[in-house]
Amino acid sequence: MGSSERRFARLGAHPTDRLGTFGLPDDGMCLSAYLLVRPAPGSPQVLAGRADPSGPWGTAACLDADRLRSLGDRWILPATQLLFFEGPDEAARRIARELVGRTDLELLGPRVYNEAYARGPDRPDPHWDLQFVYDGLWPGGEPPSRGRLWRELRFLDVGATGPAEFGRGHADVLALAGLSPGADRAR
Repeated sequence: MGSSERRFARLGAHPTDRLGTFGLPDDGMCLSAYLLVRPAPGSPQVLAGRADPSGPWGTAACLDADRLRSLGDRWILPATQLLFFEGPDEAARRIARELVGRTDLELLGPRVYNEAYARGPDRPDPHWDLQFVYDGLWPGGEPPSRGRLWRELRFLDVGATGPAEFGRGHADVLALAGLSPGADRAR
């Protein structure tokens, strides 16, 4: 493949003809951080919740009313897109603090995953996701509190939960991280 056929991820608001500067993909791009918090090392359970639509999700995780409605009763991981110019480590600490209510989570990572997928035939470029996934252990004692964002927040057995029970592509993130939603159901 010649260099003129390659599009490097050097992006600009106003792409130029200069070699190596391109605009965002036509269907957008997300830089997101996810927390995979477990109650014990090697546990098949991860912390997941069902969003309370009356919570301040717009400022906490960029979820508007339509997206919250589309989630319905499905599970999501503590996650959000990065803020402009925020590093992934800072985003992970913000998620722990704002979505989980903990400042004492020790987080390891990130593991970085990449997905590009078409969401419709009307866009030449697919949507592009870069996911920064952090592992953590729940610091014993108190169970998770649902706080003001969640209708329910608990440790969920990933293998016993079908992929369709997760919202916003979170089953895909779990699979990329080596956890297979619904794996126990297939047996």
